[in-house]
Amino acid sequence: MTEFGAKIDHTSRAFDGDLQEIARKVAEMGGLAEKQISDAVQALVEHDSEAAERVIAADPAIDAMQHDIEEKAILTIARRQPMAVDLREIVGAMRVCNDLERIGDHAKHIGKRVVAMARDLYPQTLIRGVEHMADLVLAQVKQVLDAYANRDVQAALAVWQGDEEVDALCTSLFRELLTYMMEDPRNITFCMHLMFCAKDIERMGDHATNIAETVYFMVEGVAITDQRPKGDTTSFPPALLHQ
Repeated sequence: MTEFGAKIDHTSRAFDGDLQEIARKVAEMGGLAEKQISDAVQALVEHDSEAAERVIAADPAIDAMQHDIEEKAILTIARRQPMAVDLREIVGAMRVCNDLERIGDHAKHIGKRVVAMARDLYPQTLIRGVEHMADLVLAQVKQVLDAYANRDVQAALAVWQGDEEVDALCTSLFRELLTYMMEDPRNITFCMHLMFCAKDIERMGDHATNIAETVYFMVEGVAITDQRPKGDTTSFPPALLHQ
């Protein structure tokens, strides 16, 4: 091998190492985001404010991981000047970590709601709908992260198409909670908190769908042209969602 060929081979292996490190960091961040979802919902179901506080306290770790991945990705682009599929790999990783960071934020918001409801007594029957929706979203997050790791377009599209089911569950749950509030005004405060929790979970599903679109873009080189299926017409002002 000539000196020039050896240099190219070394550069190629170094670039592959950079991509592998970024992928490893994204996988680690994804695992933490999954744990945040599970822990936040468990704290809600079990009415456990201490567990909710731990969810809130863990959020800066996800933020730091996003910063670390983006810094590594930008440095890799500057050093290696990738093109085509290689560039999509790096841009895709940055997009995915942004969505994971937002999922962590929504888990933190649920934690804050659980703390705010610490003194409220409420029947577990009201929690079941939220828990069911959270189970579905967590499964979607797991599936789309596997799709990202395996560059599996079909699995990503399955998550993308499943977003409508989450939206429909959210709408159904809102109607049920409104019924509880109309039947007994004492339920209003708790039900409002629960509505916001449900909306946070629905937003997590949206971010899973975003990741699915990123996987499609990374593999195919084009964006999904079909309109995203939506089954939820409810919306809250952003300022309320982040309280």
